[in-house]
Amino acid sequence: MPPLRSTGRGPEAEHPEYAGQYRLEAVLGSGGMGVVHLATSGSGLRLAVKVVHADFAADPEFRARFRQEVSAARRVSGAFTAPVVDADTDAERPWMATLFIEGPTLAERVKRNGPLDTEELLRLGAGLAESLRDIHRAGVVHRDLKPSNVLLAADGPKVIDFGISRPTDSDLRTETGKLIGTPPFMAPEQFQRPREVGPAADVFAMGSVLVHAATGRGPFDSDSPYIVAYQVVHDEPDLTGVPDALVPLFARCLAKEPADRPTPDALMAALRSAAYPTADDTQPFIPAQRIAEPRGERGPGREAEREEAGGDAAGGGAVGSRDGDAAGSGGAVGSHGGDAAGSGGGVVGARRTGRVRRARRAGIVVAVASVAVGAVFGVRGLVGDGPSGAAPAVRDKRGAVAQTRPWDVSLRAGAGGSAPVCSYASGSLYCSARGVQAARLNPADGRVGWSKKAAGASRTSFDDSAPVLAGGLLHVVPPGGDRLEALDPRTGARRWSVDVSGGPFVLHTARSVLLARPDGTVRAVDNTSGRTRWTRRHGGTGSLWVASPGRGGTLYAATPSQDGTSTTVAAVDPGSGEALWEQRLEGMLSPVAASDGALFLLADDTDGLTRAVVRLDTRARTARRVPLVTPLDQAQATVRGNTAYLFGVNGSLVAVDTDRTDSPARAQRWRLETSVSRASRPVATAERVYLSAADGRLLAVDAADGRLLGQTAPRMGSGRYTFAATLPAPVAAGGQVFATAPDGSVFAVADEDPAGW
Repeated sequence: MPPLRSTGRGPEAEHPEYAGQYRLEAVLGSGGMGVVHLATSGSGLRLAVKVVHADFAADPEFRARFRQEVSAARRVSGAFTAPVVDADTDAERPWMATLFIEGPTLAERVKRNGPLDTEELLRLGAGLAESLRDIHRAGVVHRDLKPSNVLLAADGPKVIDFGISRPTDSDLRTETGKLIGTPPFMAPEQFQRPREVGPAADVFAMGSVLVHAATGRGPFDSDSPYIVAYQVVHDEPDLTGVPDALVPLFARCLAKEPADRPTPDALMAALRSAAYPTADDTQPFIPAQRIAEPRGERGPGREAEREEAGGDAAGGGAVGSRDGDAAGSGGAVGSHGGDAAGSGGGVVGARRTGRVRRARRAGIVVAVASVAVGAVFGVRGLVGDGPSGAAPAVRDKRGAVAQTRPWDVSLRAGAGGSAPVCSYASGSLYCSARGVQAARLNPADGRVGWSKKAAGASRTSFDDSAPVLAGGLLHVVPPGGDRLEALDPRTGARRWSVDVSGGPFVLHTARSVLLARPDGTVRAVDNTSGRTRWTRRHGGTGSLWVASPGRGGTLYAATPSQDGTSTTVAAVDPGSGEALWEQRLEGMLSPVAASDGALFLLADDTDGLTRAVVRLDTRARTARRVPLVTPLDQAQATVRGNTAYLFGVNGSLVAVDTDRTDSPARAQRWRLETSVSRASRPVATAERVYLSAADGRLLAVDAADGRLLGQTAPRMGSGRYTFAATLPAPVAAGGQVFATAPDGSVFAVADEDPAGW
């Protein structure tokens, strides 16, 4: 690969000759993070190549932000963005190449020709709304939508520059006090509650962008960013000059409260009906191909093509997700008879979510920033009261196994696109949902025994941690809460609580709740009494914990080095907190599961691609690395026996035999392309692998050969967000599979006949 030339600190260093194999031909523009050059690929494609500024290339935080930009841009590449062609985030001067989009930015267009007319404005708004819909479905929040980041191409607007975007469930944060975004186009919550910024912030920015397009100025204007910030938070927008018919819609986009803003789908419907008055507003608008058809030759083939295109759009399009949980993501729902029981000692510890893996990768590069804001490390483990966590079969009064029937219940007190999270223990299903701190359900028919309202019901975020039954009490962290509460599982009454503010990593073991803070301080709290059993220092920023099975199961902490080249695994005595041993392993590793004699980890690169499964023999302390045939983007995994099941963004589900190290092809037992772009962590039983899709479907796959056995119908929400930001994994127990969906439902199906779901 030709090196980047002129990499010193002088002005000429901003104009290198090459980025990778691409010769840089001209400068297209310069931004806060880098310079954009025009280049041509070997096949003749015109490319826009962004090269990070020389001064920033040496800054780990800026490298981390650039990796995030590449990651986000890859996730949302599609009709409304500039597709990523190539990138190298580890180069001396990191760079990313996207297709070159011919056309001015909206800022240039308005500056040159003045405000857009009403028809242009409507079409711009409809295109931007559709762009945001697909960006949000991919699990990304742009956070810096502004006129200079909107390209006006011949086939519609394109959203570019994902430099400060984040997955919707990401825990990667910036240093305290640092303003991230462009003030005239930032939402109030970006100034007031930056940790709660979600998709609605992009809708606010879109409203500001449309006002700028309609009037030539923003709804909040001042020469001082501080005055702008005050106006955004406290003042009403100035909509003078906006067409009268659009004032109410733009005002709704600019509402102070995120919950009061319309969704991109609602904006599409409103703008489309005005821009295309003959369109059927009950269906997504699919523009016809601009190809002249001879009169009389409009046959069924053309109609079939159009119908097929409409079906793709209506079905949700790309629902891809980078890294998660989360996002995203997907966090495990609960203690499951299949995932741990019968596996020779599966997980009795950490549920590993996409959100946490993102936070972990971010911590490697921007550790100081993560500690400064107390990022929440959200992995939590689940423990059943039985010795293995296995659930008994549902039986009738005579003791015979009862015929289970499908059921579903709604379990959500507030609006939003969050799926409930559940766990199974001692013959009951325990769930949390938006507005519901905890509820006890009868697994046979879904009847709610008791339900306790959450104080954080009105919040727009939702913690994806299921209640955990341990030590005879139900442990739950309320959505947005700062205390871990132990409830009586029979009544829901509170027995004790402990402070968990500051974002500790929470792991449930057989006897204790482990609270591991980013600075390495670890506190073990007794499950039954809430009293502190011991406090030690282990691990540090980015540490993830798991526990091996049994009441005396060893704890393991995996802590990555700050440069991401190695990971230190520490074994800890759960009774005393004393370190038993440490082992340093090569690469950036995150733990998946622990058994009596092995710890299973995933090996990732700096771009978030999972390239191998690592099996550490915890007795001999020797590591076995099993490379994947094809790397998986942000893989989530579960382990049963010695087989690891991995699901990657864009739909690949892979079974890997960790006993085979002779070749990746022999180690890969099977691979299934599920057609699901975004799903939960897989859950494995002896015969099946289950996972939940972003649209609420539950999928069942044959564990032996990877055949898709069946799936349920989609259960998308009908409110503001049809797809869930976090994806809880299903729970397999007692001959049933329990799953949750974005419409707020908890449902159960029999595990014996997936084809009949």
